[in-house]
Amino acid sequence: MQNQSFVTEFVLLGLSQNPKVQKIAFVVFLFVYLAAVGSNLLILVTILCSPALLGSPMYFFLAFLSFLDACFSSVITPKMIVDSLNEKKTISFEGCMTQIFAEHFLAGAEVIVLTVMAYDRYVAICKPLHYSSIMNWRLCGILVGVAWTGGFLHSVIQMLFTFQLPFCGPNVIDHIMCDLYPLLKLACTDTHIFRIVVTANSGLICIVIFSLLLVSYSVILLSLRTHSAEGRGKALSTCGSHITVVILFFAPCIFMYVRPPSAFASDKVVAIFCTVLTPLLNPLIYTFRNKDMKNAMKKLWKQLVLVSNKN
Repeated sequence: MQNQSFVTEFVLLGLSQNPKVQKIAFVVFLFVYLAAVGSNLLILVTILCSPALLGSPMYFFLAFLSFLDACFSSVITPKMIVDSLNEKKTISFEGCMTQIFAEHFLAGAEVIVLTVMAYDRYVAICKPLHYSSIMNWRLCGILVGVAWTGGFLHSVIQMLFTFQLPFCGPNVIDHIMCDLYPLLKLACTDTHIFRIVVTANSGLICIVIFSLLLVSYSVILLSLRTHSAEGRGKALSTCGSHITVVILFFAPCIFMYVRPPSAFASDKVVAIFCTVLTPLLNPLIYTFRNKDMKNAMKKLWKQLVLVSNKN
């Protein structure tokens, strides 16, 4: 089937048509976006400028996760901020496709990174004597490459089907952004098969990986019984942060892509949580109880103060 799209742009209905709500949304989205990008870049810079942290696979992957979160937030939130000031919210056909591709590319990479971080914790806690030989830098580099490749393939599969859909008239998307299910409702053809592909490619993958992560953390927690009280406390703190991030990421993903697609008002709220709040919560969760990160940030701040005083 050839793509016979006559639609050159889409109209997004956004969060609300109420001007007061839109003004509040502008302030909230702008503040959260700046905080999310700023905090993730702070983690990234702190780790890159701290040899002790950068030398640890755990913090290496945390830096990569922070980079992905900063990029993911920047794919959608700036457009939402601008749209909250406009009465008519439009996005070009090409812009819509680009947004969907980037969104799923980065989210797919993040799924793999979270899985890799769980494996890193498993090796560190269950096989501590072999940690340095297993989690070597060659493997870390390969795993980062796998994350990029996996995210790219996931997104390309979605886009190959999306580009086959004909859009011949309706162009109003009742959402805050371009996404697969809202877009399917506008296609001038039967989208039953495509819905199955979306559910399999996004929803089932989320369920399978989320289940595997829960099982892996159950194994890790069971193995902690043989550790000292101090070792258990440190491991639980690290694993607790990771489990929280995993739940915050996968729960909305499963909600959006596993259930039958329909126009729930809560869809916009869940989308905002995924695209705006989660990239902000991740750095807060990972640094709030992490002494190494807080000490590295203090050290970096002192160095910056010294440099500024010399100048």
